[in-house]
Amino acid sequence: MGPALSSDTSFVDSSGPARAILVGVEIGRAPTFDESLDELALLAESAGDLPVARVIARRKSPDPALFVGSGKADEIKLLVGMHRAEVVLFDQALGAAQQRNLERHLGVAVADRTMLILEIFADRAQSHEGKLQVELARLQYLSTRLVRRWSHLERQRGGIGNRGGPGEAQIELDRRMIGERIKSVKERLVKVKRQRNTQRRSRERSQTFRVSLVGYTNAGKSTLFNVLVKARAYAADQLFATLDTTTRQMHIAQTGRNVALSDTVGFIRDLPHKLVEAFEATLQEAAQADLLLHVVDASSPNRDEQMAEVQRVLESIGAGDIPQLLVFNKVDRLEADQMPRAAVDAIMLADGRSLPRVFISAVDGQGIDALRQLIADASAVASGDWCLDPAVPNLDQSSPCDPAMPETFTAFNGTHPLTA
Repeated sequence: MGPALSSDTSFVDSSGPARAILVGVEIGRAPTFDESLDELALLAESAGDLPVARVIARRKSPDPALFVGSGKADEIKLLVGMHRAEVVLFDQALGAAQQRNLERHLGVAVADRTMLILEIFADRAQSHEGKLQVELARLQYLSTRLVRRWSHLERQRGGIGNRGGPGEAQIELDRRMIGERIKSVKERLVKVKRQRNTQRRSRERSQTFRVSLVGYTNAGKSTLFNVLVKARAYAADQLFATLDTTTRQMHIAQTGRNVALSDTVGFIRDLPHKLVEAFEATLQEAAQADLLLHVVDASSPNRDEQMAEVQRVLESIGAGDIPQLLVFNKVDRLEADQMPRAAVDAIMLADGRSLPRVFISAVDGQGIDALRQLIADASAVASGDWCLDPAVPNLDQSSPCDPAMPETFTAFNGTHPLTA
């Protein structure tokens, strides 16, 4: 008799190609474990896979050989046969040997969250720069996993299922070829970075106020970008719909000036470190901004964790001290008892900072006028159009006082809301 299915197994009735078994391994206590597995399902769907079952394993530590242990691996194998699954997706990072062992044991392709994100990025990158950045991240990832025959060229639906490793001589040859390719891609990205720096210096000379949209993936950044600049950047209800930074001029009627608004790649928990490194040039749009519009999906039950993850990434790229405005999007999806009392207020973060918050819907236009006013106020302050309370740090006090101080700067308990 084969292994029995445990109570930690759930099913999804489905038919069609690219069937995937999702596996989550809870190591000790993980408060966001269930949410992370739900996110893995969204990642799988974004990659074109169809989740058909979930398996949950609880361990004190990963099994060195099979990550989940032989008993749970047998259970997964049974599910693979029942559902004719083509791939098993793990929410946790697998070692190269663990991945190879699992593929041999299960008889199908095995991938982890990192591989899945890299695949999505590869599919979504449109610009020359974006494609180079993704290629660099995949090559760096591949260079650590040459014990098996998987490459970015083989991952075209099912290619990762090849099993058995090449000889040592072939591994060394592959390592050398990958190293040379990494060097070439890095050199080309250096040129791209120079071009971006030239563009930034040009904006700095023109004293253009720079605003960057940041936030968790699928928070609605691109939809909001299109509303604010009346553009048609690609926007979709899926993870990582936007990878390439787009910058447009946004006219501020209140000041008669233009600001440069940039839409950037979304963040996600456990974003591969190599991917963050590879997208350095793109992420610098956020690090060089004068104001960050941190877009939050107000309807998400995990919004606090998502906000914390965005703050962590911003710190890691040197953007943690840039003034932020929290933009709680998708209020059109909230129930009546969840609706905010005011269109604009302030919120205290876990690190003790108080940030201004505006509630909007990029879909139906709620709160957009209030958001535009806040951006106008921030740009006016940066240009020195209004003098501010001398007690507020990091602000230019050189301009003469203008009594027409905007209400948005006095509505937050007497403190200036847009101070980092």
